[in-house]
Amino acid sequence: MATLTDRTADTDAPIIDILAERWSTRIFDPEAVIDETALASALEAARWSPTAANTQAWRVIVARRGSAAHAHIMSALAGFNSVWAGDAAALVVFVAETTRDGQPMAWAQYDTGQVAAHFTVQAHADGLSTHQMGGFDRDALAAAFGLSDDFLPVTVMAVGSLGDIRTVSAELQARETAPRERRPAADSVLVND
Repeated sequence: MATLTDRTADTDAPIIDILAERWSTRIFDPEAVIDETALASALEAARWSPTAANTQAWRVIVARRGSAAHAHIMSALAGFNSVWAGDAAALVVFVAETTRDGQPMAWAQYDTGQVAAHFTVQAHADGLSTHQMGGFDRDALAAAFGLSDDFLPVTVMAVGSLGDIRTVSAELQARETAPRERRPAADSVLVND
């Protein structure tokens, strides 16, 4: 199988290997089942991510390929995401608890982002590939999973084994092999006094 194995970022300063080597693939092995041990570890890393005042104002929905939950998530994906994401062994929805007991949870979306980041890094360390998506119908997901107005789907993540680049469209191959780019770190720092 031809896979992309080295997409290491060209960084402005040294960072740990696991962060430099991580990238968001769109090519998943459509036959591979999820590595349950690696998935459990990624969920455990998510559980131990920083959280404001230990509120843990987040939840996840884990849907393995072939399940009804997976089908619900797939039907909510927008545009190009719906073309490739179904090959992933699992889809994970990261959900912020935006209100609790009638009070706003001001840091819920920030904390949910940290949860997704910790999940991603641990998954990559254990050999899983991931890709986060913002293109989806939040209302459709909330309805499909009976989420109350207190909960907001923030991102959907495709998770699974890296697939064979030779099996995907030319468009997808081009996206996967395009140079990895980020603006320089100095352009992101507003003040460095």
